[in-house]
Amino acid sequence: MKLPVLKPRTLIKVLNKLEFYEVRKTGSHVILANKTSKQIISVPVHENKDIKKGLLRSIIRQTGLTVKEFIEML
Repeated sequence: MKLPVLKPRTLIKVLNKLEFYEVRKTGSHVILANKTSKQIISVPVHENKDIKKGLLRSIIRQTGLTVKEFIEML
């Protein structure tokens, strides 16, 4: 399935639905942790830049979802 083009803020909103919350900001990255598993994900937040497809696929894998399940969360 083809990956969508996402802005960092949209990705963070989807991760919030998956019980990830913002722990801190380090430079231009937002560090998120899961409430139950304490898993940590780092999302780069650069002005007006989209998340690259390889990084998006990696973040989706870290959440344990398939691409199809992730797209349904949007």
